[in-house]
Amino acid sequence: MKNLVFTMLLSVAGMLCSAQTTGSFKGKLIEQTTKQPIAGASVQIEKAQLGTISDSLGFFAVNNIPAGTYAVTISSVGYQTKYISEIVITAGKTYYSEIEVIQQITSLNDVVVRTSRGENNPLTPVSTFSYSREEIFRNPGAQGDIMRALSSLPGVVSSGAQFSAIAARGQGTQDNVYMVDDIPMFNLSHLEAEGFNSGFNDPNGGRFSIFAPRVIDNVQFQNGGFDAVYGRRSSSYLGLGIKEGNRETWSFAGQFDLIGATLIADGPVSKKTSVFSSARYQNFSLLQRVLNLPNPINISFGDYLIKTTTQLNAKNKLSFIAMYNPEAPRRGIDDIEPGYDINDDNSGGTALFDHTGRKALIGANLRTLLNNSSVLKNVLYFRSSTVDNNFGNFTPLLSSGDSVLDPKYGRYENDLRHIKNNQREIGYRSIYTKRFSKLTLTAGIDAAMVDLDYERLLKRTDTVYTFRSTDQRPGPAQYYQVLDPSLYNSRFNDRAFNGSGYVTASWKVSSRVTLNPGIRYDYTGFAEQHTVSPRLSGSILLGDKHSVNFASGIYYQDAGLSDVAGQTAANKLKNERSFQNILGYKYQFSSDLKLVVEGWHKQFDDVVVQPNRVQSLLNNNGTGHAYGADISLTKRLSQQWYGAVSYSYMESKRDDHNGLGEYDYTFSIPHNFSLLGSYKPNNKWILSGKFRYSTGRPADEYIVHADVLNNPEMLRYSQEITAINGRRLNNYISLDVRVDYNVPMKRGVFSAFVDLANINNQFNVNTEVFIPNTGKVYNVGLGVFPSFGVRVEL
Repeated sequence: MKNLVFTMLLSVAGMLCSAQTTGSFKGKLIEQTTKQPIAGASVQIEKAQLGTISDSLGFFAVNNIPAGTYAVTISSVGYQTKYISEIVITAGKTYYSEIEVIQQITSLNDVVVRTSRGENNPLTPVSTFSYSREEIFRNPGAQGDIMRALSSLPGVVSSGAQFSAIAARGQGTQDNVYMVDDIPMFNLSHLEAEGFNSGFNDPNGGRFSIFAPRVIDNVQFQNGGFDAVYGRRSSSYLGLGIKEGNRETWSFAGQFDLIGATLIADGPVSKKTSVFSSARYQNFSLLQRVLNLPNPINISFGDYLIKTTTQLNAKNKLSFIAMYNPEAPRRGIDDIEPGYDINDDNSGGTALFDHTGRKALIGANLRTLLNNSSVLKNVLYFRSSTVDNNFGNFTPLLSSGDSVLDPKYGRYENDLRHIKNNQREIGYRSIYTKRFSKLTLTAGIDAAMVDLDYERLLKRTDTVYTFRSTDQRPGPAQYYQVLDPSLYNSRFNDRAFNGSGYVTASWKVSSRVTLNPGIRYDYTGFAEQHTVSPRLSGSILLGDKHSVNFASGIYYQDAGLSDVAGQTAANKLKNERSFQNILGYKYQFSSDLKLVVEGWHKQFDDVVVQPNRVQSLLNNNGTGHAYGADISLTKRLSQQWYGAVSYSYMESKRDDHNGLGEYDYTFSIPHNFSLLGSYKPNNKWILSGKFRYSTGRPADEYIVHADVLNNPEMLRYSQEITAINGRRLNNYISLDVRVDYNVPMKRGVFSAFVDLANINNQFNVNTEVFIPNTGKVYNVGLGVFPSFGVRVEL
């Protein structure tokens, strides 16, 4: 027995020791816009004194690299020098990557710019921000969630401490263009509370990204001013690239943390095809016990993804992606504990719900090199979203201190309201890009058939105890509203065709001036509306380090499908329209340090509004405007550290034209400050921190009426809103810290991490919920949010 234990200890010790063996770095270099291979480029492994030259097809290989972490510099005449901050060479394995390089746009003495995908691209001259896979993973407090990582960018506002959805420059969480491997998606989050507000949408968006950590390989974010290739949303553009499988060797990874587990497999299945797959399951029971939360909600969800990439031949590359994202949160009467105060923060009040949801995506992307200056991309996809929500409530017996006695002795029902929202879309995109000597032309078409099956049912007449002063009531002394099934219920089952066509160009007017004109046409089937959106952006180089950028254009946004479904046949919602202008300045201090300053203004027309909170009727009577300025200093990942500091000023106003006048929009946040830093002192430790401050979110001003039913035995309070968003919640302050510890093994890496969001434990309030039983509100928000776990890569 002793010999067996001794042998096992030696085996473990041997695995934890770094092997003095080598690995390889292989890949292919292509031009970012036209995807043409780059021959004769230099690939240098820093600190290893190793390098090579790419061949006529763009392929390169560097062998016999000692195991470790390295930076890579790629340079070629006529192209911007590319710097890859970190590749991990594992003994006996090959690190493989297809690397995009941007064509040089000026004859001036360019500095070496250390960028990720999309930055310094002449097609996107307005400030573009990007994250590498490693920068996403290191982002403290994000816990690998790409949407939470984006919240530290200038002009971006997180929708709350417990939410991962983002709002950009005075607009909402539903207003962003999302592209995943060039496939349009409208929702990238779990646990979006559809039906939260008396059956209508919660503006906060979802709580957790549908992408597991290390799945996203590159991120490109543009805070407005995006070109005519993208549409149907108007606020910002977010392009996500799923990691491709390694064409040379297999690798496996597993992460196990406080809320679940993630498994990843990555490698070749043939000489031409590689696969990347991931599976994640999350359950919040353990975390809620660690935080000692009362009445924990049963929350679980999964994320399953597979992507294959096949190099059919020298001209054609085919990728296939499939995703499945189920979720099932619920709160039943058995989850409510006696003795808790329903006024407490995050108490959940008297709400009961049972939710099931599923998202699925299947897509194919064929990239064809037509000749040495043009590329054609064809994308075919099918996506679906299934939502089945039951909402109920209970009327508890309360003690004199507003504590719940035995919940089962109160009145409760599980299915007062029911919402079914099933969406299916089959779509096709074809995008052609051609490069001339001073002009790059892009033209394309999008076509989609959208199928919507929607049902909203109220089982009986309900009472709504929150109302606006201007809402219609039978009499001025009735301080509540009646939610009638005839005004609430909706049934919609129909399909519609959406079509788009667009042309955009990037014209190098001179060595210093680039102009990007474009125009987009959209037909929206459910609205039966044709729209045309002209856009223009450009940049003026003032020197080899600094430039002025600008953008102006019209953007249209489709109405939300659930909003469309709630209207009568005679009431067709129009697309919302915005006119946007941006003016910016960028200074590249050094190869990895840049300063960006931008001012912006937006004008909104035909904004969808709800005249009466207890009716599903909507119209396009709303208008508004927003303006602000952003300043950011970004240090890209190099020399083992990266960081960013940013400040944003923003005002966003809306007017529903209902007699209450202009008000602050939900995501109007005047002041927003973020400071982020990450340092890797050696191959074992990574230390990261992030501080965020923002003005508190707008909240309604109101007065409370007591005994509104005139029944002392059924005492109810109501909340009369006297000014929409007329005050503000407390300021948001959060300090996030992450520590990673890596131990090289003979055949991989063992890692342990601690990721603490809001380590200062300030309870950041996201919203208030009125409780008719007590006349008080409970706050929805989050204090400290810890996560820790281990990761093994083989």
